Amino acid sequence: MPLVVGIQFRENCKIYSFDATGFEDLTRGDYVVVETARGLEVGKVVVPPREMASVETPLKGIVRKATPWDLVRMDFYRHKEAEALAKARQLAREMGLSIKLVRAEYNFEGTKLTIFFTSEGRAEFKEFASLLEEELGVKVELSSIGVRDEAKFIGGIGPCGRLLCCASFLTEFGSVSIKMAKVQDLPINPAAISGLCNRLLCCLRYEFETYKDFKERLPKVGQKIKTPKGEGKLVAINVVKETVTVRLEDETTVELPAEQVEILKGPPAP
Repeated sequence: MPLVVGIQFRENCKIYSFDATGFEDLTRGDYVVVETARGLEVGKVVVPPREMASVETPLKGIVRKATPWDLVRMDFYRHKEAEALAKARQLAREMGLSIKLVRAEYNFEGTKLTIFFTSEGRAEFKEFASLLEEELGVKVELSSIGVRDEAKFIGGIGPCGRLLCCASFLTEFGSVSIKMAKVQDLPINPAAISGLCNRLLCCLRYEFETYKDFKERLPKVGQKIKTPKGEGKLVAINVVKETVTVRLEDETTVELPAEQVEILKGPPAP
C-alpha cells in the first residue's frame, strides 16, 4: 500500500497528499520541499505518513526535507507579499480597474507571484498583469476567487462573536443548504443564517447530522404518542436535551426524555 503524508502550504488551507516513500520518519510539524503546479514549494507536515489502501491519482513525491536555508528563503518571500499586494493595488487604482485584490503569494523560489482577486465583471486584466510583472520583476498570475475564499483570506468576526471558522480552522469548504437550517429549526432569515461572505453559514453543517439522526428516530410534531403519564400530542422536540414536549389529554404539558414516548397508530392528534 502507498505511504501517504498530508502537507499544508499555508495555515488553515487545504491539506494535500504526497507520496512519502523514502521519508517514513517524517513527523507532524516537519517542513519539506515538494514539486507543485507553481514550482517548488515548502510545506508543513500536518498528517504523518500512513499507509492508504488506495489513492485517487498518482501522488507526487517529496524532493527533500526543508533545510534552515529553505525556511529562511520561504520567510523572506512571504514578508515581501504585503509590499507586492500594496503595489498591485496602487497600479489597479491608477488604471481605474474594477477589481478587488485580496491576497498575494510568492512561490518558494520567488519566481512567481499569484494574486487572488474578486471582480463583479469578467473584464480582461492581461495588461494589468503585464505592467505589474514589469514593476515587480517577477511572473504574475491572477487568480479569481469567490466570496467565501475572500472571507477566509481576510478574516473577521462572525455573528457568534468568534473568529470566522474559515479563517481559523476550516481547511476546505463543504456544501451548505437551506435544508440544514430547517432541520435544526433555525429561522429561515438570510440575515440570521448568512456569514460575512453573504453565503450560508459554514457552521450549519456541524450539528446537522445530529439533528437529522435524532429527528428520524422520533415521532413528528403533531403525532399521537403514548407516555408514562398518558396519551397526548407531541408539540415540540428539544434535540440538545433529547427530550420531547407533550400536551396530554387533560391539556397539561409535560417534557419527557425521548426514549419514554411511543408512537400511536392513527391520524394526527387535533
